[in-house]
Amino acid sequence: MTTAPTSQAGPAPTPVPRPDTASPPDSPGLRERLRRAAAHYGPVLAVYGVLKLTGFAVFMYLLDSAGDFRGKNPRFGGGAHTWDVLGSWDGWWYQQIALHGYDPALEPIPGATGLITLHGNSAAFFPLYPALMRLVSEVTGLGPYGAGMTVSVVFSFVAALGVYAVTAHLGGRRAGLIAAGLWAVWPGSGSEWAVYSESVYTALAAWACYAVLTRRWLTAGVLTFTAGLARPTAVTLVAALAVAGLFAVLRREEGIRRPLIAVAIAPLGVAGYLGWVGYRMGDWGGYNKLQDGAWAHKFDWGRHSLDVLTSVPVGRHDYRFAMPMEDMIGVVVVLLVPVLTVLLLRLRPPAVLVVYTVLSYLMVMATQQYFGNVSRYLLPLFPLFIPLALAMRRLKWPSLATVLGTAALASGSYAGYVLFELGVP
Repeated sequence: MTTAPTSQAGPAPTPVPRPDTASPPDSPGLRERLRRAAAHYGPVLAVYGVLKLTGFAVFMYLLDSAGDFRGKNPRFGGGAHTWDVLGSWDGWWYQQIALHGYDPALEPIPGATGLITLHGNSAAFFPLYPALMRLVSEVTGLGPYGAGMTVSVVFSFVAALGVYAVTAHLGGRRAGLIAAGLWAVWPGSGSEWAVYSESVYTALAAWACYAVLTRRWLTAGVLTFTAGLARPTAVTLVAALAVAGLFAVLRREEGIRRPLIAVAIAPLGVAGYLGWVGYRMGDWGGYNKLQDGAWAHKFDWGRHSLDVLTSVPVGRHDYRFAMPMEDMIGVVVVLLVPVLTVLLLRLRPPAVLVVYTVLSYLMVMATQQYFGNVSRYLLPLFPLFIPLALAMRRLKWPSLATVLGTAALASGSYAGYVLFELGVP
């Protein structure tokens, strides 16, 4: 009986995968991703941190040297320690909200006619920042002051990254680094490391604008919604997102569903809080009545701003809430904004940045308030850093270090001491 011959051939060769079916390369591990993130964003954090720490140290030195915080009520710019000043004025109110929450109720001011106040007046302050303070306090055991400072400092770095991201998207990495540095030394920047909401709001606004620039519509909508829980001026960010979304829909660039959802989500934060305050106060216009009656903040079509702008240059200080030194800095900032806005427009930036900047400026200028605080109110107008950053990127690093370093030293006075001790921040 014969048997079939066995094959002498070797094992079949392993098939070579076709190019279109090859396995993708392994994605980088967590350690590699962290290394890349540190290499990319580390310089941004370092630039902002060094400049900000420089100005902050000068501010603390000036406070200690002057000593005029001693003996003052901790609610009004004083305290047992130098750093307590950073938790005074608005910071005192935020701490009370973090501790006790809100209790809105319209009540007449005893002995006054036609004025309306709120029990505790706390509802004038939007809830996101004190909520974050309460969360940090519960997690870490810090008191309201320490929790507030922690939130502000952390979000100031998040804001620096957002300012960098927007500017680098339009003008490259070098310009982005410079813009992050300008955020550290800008007039009003003293409130970035204080118990104030500017850092939280600016971080949300910057990243919302970046999300629009990169067509992440749902992210932009959620961030804008959240910003609406931080400050009433978020209505300008809502409008900017709405305009950008409308343009995207008309151009049919990425469909209509996501932009429309983002536009629908965006106003719910600010509208929701204002509605809740009106409901609790028994008056749907209660928030505006509170701002006018208890805080003397009201929309006056710019009459108060015009009064200040025509008084300060000629040495008059007979207008309401006059604070000579702080008002002078405010006038300089107010006149600088239109110039920088024109330079920004020449770059033809995306509509979201233009609408946000112009409306934010007009909203501040058309409102009666402590004019000396205008440098703080205009601090979130980060798109104004873009034309300056693009112009300054031509400088070599030693020159940049000299310019920004000098501004950081000076900011201890004009953005710190003047804001908190010579005025009402």
